[in-house]
Amino acid sequence: MSLRVLPVAIVTALALVLVPGAGAATPPVVPSLSDPLEQWLPSPDDGSWTYEWYDSTYAQRRTIERYTVESREGSGFRLAWTTEGLPNAADAVAAQGEVDYRRTALGLVNLNWASTPPPPEFPILCSSAEQCANSLAGTHYMLIWGNRSPVLLEPLVRGARWNSAGGAGNDVSSSSRYVGREVIAVPAFPRGVRAAVVETEVNQAGAIGDPYGSGVRTVWWVRGVGPVKVRFRHTGGEVTESELAATTLEPRPLPSDAALLPLNRGDKMRFRWRNSKHMRKGSVQDFEVAEVINNTARVDVKNVSGPLRVAGSYVFSSRLGGVVNVSGFTRAASLATFPPLGPASLPADKRRRLFTPFDLMAFGFNPVLPAYPVAGQTWKNKRGSRDDKVFGVRGTSTVLPSRRIRTPIGTFRAVGVRSVLVQKGFRFGSGTRTSWFAAGKGLVKLEFRHRDGSVSTVERLR
Repeated sequence: MSLRVLPVAIVTALALVLVPGAGAATPPVVPSLSDPLEQWLPSPDDGSWTYEWYDSTYAQRRTIERYTVESREGSGFRLAWTTEGLPNAADAVAAQGEVDYRRTALGLVNLNWASTPPPPEFPILCSSAEQCANSLAGTHYMLIWGNRSPVLLEPLVRGARWNSAGGAGNDVSSSSRYVGREVIAVPAFPRGVRAAVVETEVNQAGAIGDPYGSGVRTVWWVRGVGPVKVRFRHTGGEVTESELAATTLEPRPLPSDAALLPLNRGDKMRFRWRNSKHMRKGSVQDFEVAEVINNTARVDVKNVSGPLRVAGSYVFSSRLGGVVNVSGFTRAASLATFPPLGPASLPADKRRRLFTPFDLMAFGFNPVLPAYPVAGQTWKNKRGSRDDKVFGVRGTSTVLPSRRIRTPIGTFRAVGVRSVLVQKGFRFGSGTRTSWFAAGKGLVKLEFRHRDGSVSTVERLR
C-alpha cells in the first residue's frame, strides 16, 4: 500500500494589527502548548485511538482505523493511522496515512497530511479527477475538512464562532460555532463522557462532488482524549459518522466555558463612569464591537453625555494567554481636569490617558483577563517588556472568587480581577483596581482607588 503525499500549505491567519503587548506580561497559569496531555487533542508518546466509521452510501461496512502518535516536537505533532492488522471485513475501506497538527495560542491548526487515495467509488472532491488531494474517507479527514486554521478555536467559551478554510487548495470554506456541552456515550466510554460540541457548516463549490463536500459536521471533543464522535450530514443526503471505539487516554476535567469578556461582532455596551475628585458628574459612553477577525476584535467608543467628548477604538485579542489589549486610540475634549499619568520616560503626548472605562480596565499590563480564570491565579508585569515601556507600571493581578455584583441593569454573578498598580512618580496612575466580569455580559463594574485619594467608578448601563 503506497502513500500519496498531498502538498498542503497552512492558511496564514489575518491579523488586524501587530501586537505590541505580546509577551509583555507574565501570563496566568495555563496549559503549555507543548503539554502532551492537558489538551483538547493530546499527543503522548504512547497515545492511540481506534475509531469505527461508515458512510451511509459509499462505505456502508464499518471501517476500523487506529491512530498513534508518530512524533512530536514542541507544540507540533504527527498522528499516523492505518487499517492494517485490524479486524476489518474484506470490503471495508483500506487506508493508511499521516496528519500533522500544531497547537497555537489561537487553537489547534492542521499543517499537512499524506495518505493513500480514497476509494474510487467516493465522490471526487476537486474540479478535476486528476491529482485530486481531497478526501473524506477517514476520521481525521472529516475533522479537518474545511477548517484547518484553526481546526478548534481556543479558548473554547460560550458564543465562540470562527471561520476557516480547508481542502488541498484552501477551496473549502466553513463557519464553526461552539454549541455547548453534553454527555455522550460511545464504544470507548459506554457509560457516557462529558464533551464540548462544535457544529460546522461546510461549503464547497466547483468540485465534481461538491454536494458531498458540503454539509453540516458535528464534533464531540473530550478534554484529554480528543474527538470521540464526528458526524457529517452531507448536502447530497449522505451521512458519514465516526465513533471512538478504544483509546489509551483518560478524560480530563473540562475548563470553564464562561465567556467573561465576550467581544462578538455587533455587541453593544453602555457604561457610566465618574471620579470622586476629578470628574464628579458621570460620563456616559457607548461601545460597539465593529469587527472580529481570528478572535481579535475592534471595539469603537463614542460619547453619549457628560463632561467628556470622546471617540476612539480599541483592539482586543482573545488567546490562550488571556484577553490582551493590543492597542487603543482615543480623542477627547474634557471639561474635567485629570492628574497627569506616566511613565516619565515618555513625552507627555505619548502617555496613556484615562478617558473611558476600557482605559481604566486595560491600564497597567496584559492580560486583562485569563483565558480560563480560576480564583487565586496571579500574574504581573515583566521588566523591560512592551507593557512596561508603555505604562511604566509595576504590580500584580489576582483572580477573585465569584460573587454577586449589583449594577443599574441588574445583579450578576461575576468573577473579579484585583490589580495592585504602582506607576512611579504618578499617584493617579497608582492604586488598586477591581474589575468584575459576568458570563455572557463582560465588564459590569469597576472600581479604581487611586493613590491620590480619588476613586473612579464604572457601572454597566446596558
